[in-house]
Amino acid sequence: MSSPSSAGVSPRAGAREWIGLGILALPTLLLALDMSVLYLAVPHLGADLLPSTSQLLWIMDIYGFMIAGFLVTMGTLGDRIGRRKLMLIGAAAFGAASVLAAYASSAEMLILARALLGISGATLMPSTLALISVMFQDAKQRGSAIGVWMMCFSAGTAIGPLVGGLLLDSFWWGSVFLIGVPVMLVLLVAGPVLLPEYRDPDGGRIDLGSVVLSLLAVLPVIYGIKRFAEEGVDPQSLAGVLVGLVFGVVFVRRQRKLDEPLIDLNLFSHRAFSVSLIVLLLSMATVGGTVLFYTQFLQSVEGMSPIEAGLWMLPSAIGMIVGSMATPALAARLAPRVVVGIGMGISAVGYLLLTQVDSVSGLPVLITGVTVAFVGTSSVLVLGTDLVVGSAPPEKAGSAASLSEASSEFGIAFGVATIGTIGTAVYRSGIEDAVPSGLDASVAEDVRDSMAGAADAAANMPELLAAARDAFADGLNVSAGINAGIAAVLAVLALVVLKTTAQGGEDTADTADTADTHESPSTDVASVGDSRA
Repeated sequence: MSSPSSAGVSPRAGAREWIGLGILALPTLLLALDMSVLYLAVPHLGADLLPSTSQLLWIMDIYGFMIAGFLVTMGTLGDRIGRRKLMLIGAAAFGAASVLAAYASSAEMLILARALLGISGATLMPSTLALISVMFQDAKQRGSAIGVWMMCFSAGTAIGPLVGGLLLDSFWWGSVFLIGVPVMLVLLVAGPVLLPEYRDPDGGRIDLGSVVLSLLAVLPVIYGIKRFAEEGVDPQSLAGVLVGLVFGVVFVRRQRKLDEPLIDLNLFSHRAFSVSLIVLLLSMATVGGTVLFYTQFLQSVEGMSPIEAGLWMLPSAIGMIVGSMATPALAARLAPRVVVGIGMGISAVGYLLLTQVDSVSGLPVLITGVTVAFVGTSSVLVLGTDLVVGSAPPEKAGSAASLSEASSEFGIAFGVATIGTIGTAVYRSGIEDAVPSGLDASVAEDVRDSMAGAADAAANMPELLAAARDAFADGLNVSAGINAGIAAVLAVLALVVLKTTAQGGEDTADTADTADTHESPSTDVASVGDSRA
């Protein structure tokens, strides 16, 4: 990394850092791909391992549970022992767990392997973001680097179904897990050469009690939210959320008393940090609620195969990639709050388009609406992440990055559970009167339960299937309307609250071109571009 040319000017990254960014992009691409590729493999591994319904759900869910549960711990652990060191340990563990998953001989073994993949995956995301904050101290370069990082995440999500389909056409179901092995080998070889090491010299030891409390706070809430989305409000979903919240309060109280807390609560005193986390959470909630209906519409309403649905999802993924790459350039010319506000305004337009989707000729409107919405959201993901990481002192960047990732994880789960549930309730209400009174009880229940169930159960009943498709389109319309409202509120929040932050002097220096005089990644909202408000 080159030296600063003058006092007060951040050092600019050179070729070594940009090549290193390519190495950091590999685990990001892989983790996104790993989240989507398994869906295609479920029928194949189900036929081979014969898991029970409960075991199949755990095979699908345990990966996300472990990532969400361990993000905070791993982000802080990286600050303490070294971010590169933790990432390389995680890469080795991820590669080993991938092999274990690929050759699992029982459902229990696959569940264990997926859990290990989630824990090791939780070391990778915050480590990559925290290392980016060290390698790219110049604010404009860091914004571009995070744009590339986000682009790789979008690309991994897009190509997951396609890669999975190609592998499953030629090999057994375990091949989808082996993708991670060569990627992690490259990271293990190139990482020590190209990536810097950074840790908090005064970090101290990890408080194990805080680690346990963080898991007891996060995991029950995630479980309760997911169960709420699948089963509706019941004692188990309520108990999960309540237990998690109680332990969350205990966790926060413990952090306030510790000299070396797992999470430095002082980070939340920066308004840019707190507001950005809220915007990330709620914007990802709209994404979670949208993807739930998007994928079902393609497969159950349009009758597409998983690979066909994956191809039709490419425009929205490409939109996110384009938006991720364009955002840093816009942030160099406009205040970050303006870029975020415009982005959420664009998302609101996309969601309004989705309120016009119908079950007969709705595919073009669906693809257009989702693509427009995701283009807008990409600006929030890039700048929101940059604001969160850039608001933290360098020694706390790993912890800040983990909170950014955790906010996104919670947002997706929250969106599926709330927006998705509302849309599903609209579907069930709309299909109720269309179910013939003499229909077999089990078939009627499948039709009422979900569009996917109706597509199977009513395949030979054209009128009932058409009614189910209409009801599902109504549910999508309502959920899209809610998303449009959330996006509009977030646009105003970004424009007004972040403007107050920039002018208040608490979080930022009120200069004409803060991006060029940025001293370290520890500044704030102004660090993502000019502080022009």
